[in-house]
Amino acid sequence: MNPDMNPVVVVHGGGASKISKDRKERVRQGILEAAQVGYKILTEGGSAVDAVEGAVTILEDHPEFNAGCGSVLNANGDVEMDASIMNGKDLSAGAVSAVRCIANPIKLARLVMEKTTHCFLTDQGAAKFAAAMGVPTIPKEQLVTERNIKRLEKEKHEKGAPNSDCQKNLGTVGAVALDRKGNVAYATSTGGIVNKMVGRVGDTPCIGSGGYADNDIGAISTTGHGESILKVNLARLTLFHVEQGKTLEEAADMSLGYMKSKLKGLGGVILVSKAGDWAVRWTSASMPWAAAKDGKLHSGIDLEETSVTDLP
Repeated sequence: MNPDMNPVVVVHGGGASKISKDRKERVRQGILEAAQVGYKILTEGGSAVDAVEGAVTILEDHPEFNAGCGSVLNANGDVEMDASIMNGKDLSAGAVSAVRCIANPIKLARLVMEKTTHCFLTDQGAAKFAAAMGVPTIPKEQLVTERNIKRLEKEKHEKGAPNSDCQKNLGTVGAVALDRKGNVAYATSTGGIVNKMVGRVGDTPCIGSGGYADNDIGAISTTGHGESILKVNLARLTLFHVEQGKTLEEAADMSLGYMKSKLKGLGGVILVSKAGDWAVRWTSASMPWAAAKDGKLHSGIDLEETSVTDLP
């Protein structure tokens, strides 16, 4: 048995166009809390899967992020959410898409991973499974924020305006972790894109696009323009470059650069390697992120800005 690894957790709050000043502080606090919760789970001996689920649950419960109770609205004004989770130890994975009226899709994805022989449940089947597992439903109004009602109205009003697509629709939340036993995991969760067609599913619940975890390489969670990420399998593509001997930063820059040049798709990734190195990279205007390792909490939102504090 290896000596204990130093645990690491990294979280992201989605690629974004410029985040307004009044939201920035709330977003920063949310992302820091998620990283601290994930790290505490790891330092107390919890698994990487526990840590990424715990961190993402915090972000799903936070109204500033496009997941759980801050999810954007589809064309009908409803919330349809997607999520996935993966354990790098044995490549077990669970995903759900188009789920409604539950607070934490990431918890349902984990139940799919651990309580079924399947990887992926959708819509009514996912709802039936949630009920069978005792997951409580909540009124759909509890997931809808005033801000997202306004965003949908604005989007419908501007439909057909140039550049309406790529830069606005980048919100996701995610986490990656390495635990003391050397296991890695990822979790990603989203409400999708504003004014999406009913039933639209992006990259988030798709293993290999929205994230991937393999103890022999590392773990990654992605964010950005879902259709672009799906077309290049962004998560697995990035880890492929890592397997080829690239550093985490090089691998991320190569795959994000490829997606941008091929498809004009913008996005971001967070990574942790099997050795415990971590990286955050993005091509969108900003990406709120935080990483905890060795008792230090690193975080940032915009490109040139990183702060480091001691963990309590």
